[in-house]
Amino acid sequence: MLSRLLKSLEDRERAWRESFGNDISTPAKRRQARWHFNWVDHGILRYWWTNFDQVAPGVYRSNQPSPARLARYRDRGIRSILNLRGTSLYSYYLFEHEACAALGLSLTDINLFPTALPTREAIFELEGYFRCLEKPFVMHCKSGADRAGFASALYLLLIEDAPVEQAMRHMSFRYLHIRASAKGILDYFLESYAETNKVSPIAFRDWVRTMYDRDAMTEAFHASRGKGRG
Repeated sequence: MLSRLLKSLEDRERAWRESFGNDISTPAKRRQARWHFNWVDHGILRYWWTNFDQVAPGVYRSNQPSPARLARYRDRGIRSILNLRGTSLYSYYLFEHEACAALGLSLTDINLFPTALPTREAIFELEGYFRCLEKPFVMHCKSGADRAGFASALYLLLIEDAPVEQAMRHMSFRYLHIRASAKGILDYFLESYAETNKVSPIAFRDWVRTMYDRDAMTEAFHASRGKGRG
C-alpha cells in the first residue's frame, strides 16, 4: 500500500514537472520557463555555486550554466560548451541553446548518465568531441558533480594520458560527488581499469576497446552493493 502511494505521488510530481517549462516563444512562456529553470532544475542554487574548475589547459568543468554565466564564459574567452545532459525540450536546454547561438559559442550535446555506465561507443564519441572542440571549452552536467567529473576523468585518460589516480580525483566529494550511492558505478568503472592496469599495464583506450564489458560491469557493481548491505 505504502509503495503504491509513494509511486503515485512520484508519478504526479513528475507529471507536474513536465507540464511546463518547455516553451520560451512568448514573454509569458519565458517567465514560466525561467521559474522552471530556477526551481525545478534547481538553477537558483547555481547562481553563486558554479562547481567550476580546470581539468587541463583550456578545458574546464562546471554545473549547468545560466545564460548570464554563459555570457561571462564568453567574455573570459571560452569558445565551446560540451553539454553532458543531452538535448532536451525543457528550460535548461532551451535557454542554453538560445544563449550559445546569440553569444557565438559552439554547443555540442552528448547524453551521459550519472547512475549508468556509458557504452563503448559513447566513450569514443566523447573522445572525438574532446579532440575536435575549439578550446577553451567548458563541459557541464546538472550539478557538475557526477557526469562532469566522470567526463573530466575520461579527458585526462584519453587526451592527456594521465595516470588513472590523477583522473579519479575529479570523482570527489569536493565537487559533491557521493560514491556511496548509485552514482558510485562511475567510480567502479575507473577502479576496474585501475586494478587491471596495476596487474597488467594497458592503455586506457585499449582497455575500453578490448576488455570493457558494460553489462558485466554493471552486474558486478550491483552485486557488490548488495554484499555491502548484507
